[in-house]
Amino acid sequence: MTDKFDEALQIAKDQVEAGAQVLDINVDEGMLDGVRVMTRFCNLLGSDPDIARVPLCIDSSNFRVIEAGLKCAQGKCIVNSISLKEGEAEFLEKARTIHNYGAAVVVMAFDETGQATDAKRKFEICKRSYDLLVDKIQFNPSDIIFDPNILTIGTGLEEHNDYGVAFIEAIKQIKANLPEARISGGVSNLSFSFRGKENLRAGMHSVFLYHAIKAGMDMGIVNAGQLPVYSDIPDDLLELCEDILWNKRTDATERLLQYAEGASDTATSGTRVEEWREKPLEDRIVHALVKGIDVHITDDVETARLLTGVYPRALNVIEGPLMEGMNVVGDLFGSGKMFLPQVIKSARVMKKAVAWLIPYMEAEKKLDQSADSAATNNSHYNGTIVIATVKGDVHDIGKNIVGVVLGCNNYRVVDLGVMTPCDKILQTAIDEHADVIGLSGLITPSLEEMVYVAKEMERRGFTRPLLIGGATTSRAHTAVKIAPYYSGHCVHVLDASK
Repeated sequence: MTDKFDEALQIAKDQVEAGAQVLDINVDEGMLDGVRVMTRFCNLLGSDPDIARVPLCIDSSNFRVIEAGLKCAQGKCIVNSISLKEGEAEFLEKARTIHNYGAAVVVMAFDETGQATDAKRKFEICKRSYDLLVDKIQFNPSDIIFDPNILTIGTGLEEHNDYGVAFIEAIKQIKANLPEARISGGVSNLSFSFRGKENLRAGMHSVFLYHAIKAGMDMGIVNAGQLPVYSDIPDDLLELCEDILWNKRTDATERLLQYAEGASDTATSGTRVEEWREKPLEDRIVHALVKGIDVHITDDVETARLLTGVYPRALNVIEGPLMEGMNVVGDLFGSGKMFLPQVIKSARVMKKAVAWLIPYMEAEKKLDQSADSAATNNSHYNGTIVIATVKGDVHDIGKNIVGVVLGCNNYRVVDLGVMTPCDKILQTAIDEHADVIGLSGLITPSLEEMVYVAKEMERRGFTRPLLIGGATTSRAHTAVKIAPYYSGHCVHVLDASK
């Protein structure tokens, strides 16, 4: 990769001039030498007086990169981050190193069982971390900065609706019970559902920060140059953001979607339904999937199934108009023209359509079986795929979307969750007779774990295709760093929409 330190320095300067009080420095990328780049960039930052006047936050999932930054940072800085996800011993070892450099530390609300999502567990993990740092290392409590996990709202999944409320409630508990501790968080996570609509996202961030700061939040990772003043947010957008943050209405996500699209009516209004219902059958099925309308989907799918001259088998309906519709959904989501809650709605429509067709596919399979063939439990599926977030990584938003979409496209998905050891992934693939193995990860160390899994698959004689996906993965990294260690097919998946 070409070094672009001058451009990075200009971005840092722009952020400081826009009002940033801390600069978060992250160089985690699979094809970069993180230690070298962090060392050089921190030295460059320290030589620019306009930038050096604000403290640095050394941000990496790789502790070697963090320590490289600590060695070069002037004055007191912040480390982002450590957590209890790999146990107390490693947590304390990293904390001692940070303490020896005189830095403050961000502590994530993760433990050995995963990420905290509700206020009670967020506080419990933070209290446990606080007690370890203060009692065993004599960490200054004012140098402890908790990140109780700002999670995405407005996804279309009901269980995510209270994530904003849970974060703010956790702030109050931490401030009331853990003296001098600070609160931070990655604010952009909140609005991930609406990526591509930056003005809307900025409004959500401003509303969130307005309430979170009042509750006790001290700092946050946010683009300071694109943050509107709370009082300047248009009244209609302000109301929508307040509703979705506090989960005031069951239709809060739908209303914000309409605002994002500039729509004042709904996809199911009488006039629009009449118009699209006049389209050819295949176009109606595609339209229903893209718009997330399930009212007529079983009728249309059944009509298509009965057209045996066009679709001889029920599976052909899935492979034809249903897959065409999901491909459109994937393209729109990948280009930022469709949002996560809309994808979830589309997936539900697809799931309903596939559920209607499954009994017919099972009946067709039975007719196809010869007298001496043994039916398998998976006979009506397109295939079985084992997916997992690799060991050391607790992120799973993209993986979960992939699982939903695959399931709705008639694949049997065995989702092993997060922090999954290599042995468990490979043994499950054997036990479940998996056709494909999919690995996911968001943090840079996950890339090294993926290489290890590929090596183990080769050593054990696996031939199944290996799919690689996640925010830090790339086509280049997969080809250069992972594929050479596995003689089977090793494919990079662009993103959750594909």
